[in-house]
Amino acid sequence: MTRFLGFVALLLLLGCTSHRAERVERAFYFWKSDSQISRAEDSLIQAAHVGKLYVKFFEVEPDSILGNRPTAKLQLYYHNDSLKIVPTVFIRNEVFRNATKKSLDALAGNVNFLLHKYARQGRFSGDSITEYQMDCDWTKSTKDNYFYFLEALKKVSGKQISCTLRLYPYKYQKEMGVPPVDRVMLMCYSLNNPLDDKSTNSILDMRELDSYLGSEYPLPLDIALPTYSWMLVYQNDRFAKLLRAEPSDFNQTLKPLRPMWFEATQDIVVDGFYVRRGDRIKYEMVSGKQLADAVARIKKRVRLDDQITVAFFHLDQTQLKLYKSEEINHLYTLFTD
Repeated sequence: MTRFLGFVALLLLLGCTSHRAERVERAFYFWKSDSQISRAEDSLIQAAHVGKLYVKFFEVEPDSILGNRPTAKLQLYYHNDSLKIVPTVFIRNEVFRNATKKSLDALAGNVNFLLHKYARQGRFSGDSITEYQMDCDWTKSTKDNYFYFLEALKKVSGKQISCTLRLYPYKYQKEMGVPPVDRVMLMCYSLNNPLDDKSTNSILDMRELDSYLGSEYPLPLDIALPTYSWMLVYQNDRFAKLLRAEPSDFNQTLKPLRPMWFEATQDIVVDGFYVRRGDRIKYEMVSGKQLADAVARIKKRVRLDDQITVAFFHLDQTQLKLYKSEEINHLYTLFTD
């Protein structure tokens, strides 16, 4: 009995241990295909001492006629000698359904070719790019094909390959598999379907985050956190539109109802959408205080390597107005405190 109680005490102690990194490489995601990095965004990169930028070069989606094709292609021209660029590709899970090894080999070759091409066009030095990152919400039925593609891409590119890791495959490794990559980026946000529960913040819900954290992972692990917001418009209690907007965009025509919820008091066009008087709007965002709370939970429940990358999603001057550069600096520092 004494031995058993000692074992329980050890488990409790381990559960409360704080894991900190010795060194954090500061990073952001840049996820806009049709705009340049603004002066304000560049100033934040400098002020927050950001050393790495994960840039979405393009997306890959299936097409019944053309096959797998790139979309949302990058048109970014940005030069910063002190900044590492990591070309990133978002690939829809449907691409890997019923795929053959031959088609996956071709896909790996095409992705590698396009990444190199857009790196040249964007004035990024191909020789200085050492890593590609793939972003795909793979499922149990597609993991074998997705993992084969990752191996093929590493072979044809000669680069380090990383991939994003959602919290579900992080926790359920036996079911979802471990991808054959050099590193994974644990995406600690977008935990729920925003339409499923009207009372919680689907971008970052602490109870949901706690329910997934705690597993050991066999690959080097980096951390991504959210610095974005959105508004969900409901008309006659039915979801109508997701807006990339802030309450300030409504010119004081929103009436607060309860936490996160507002009502439009007059007709107004926001983000190209016609909002009607009486529409209910749910505003989801994550404050600096909530992000600091998330970092504390991650440090308690996730074993961090000595050197990690911490990335915020994403670099957008409109949404980053919610945070001061000192706040972003502090959040990076929390991982080493």
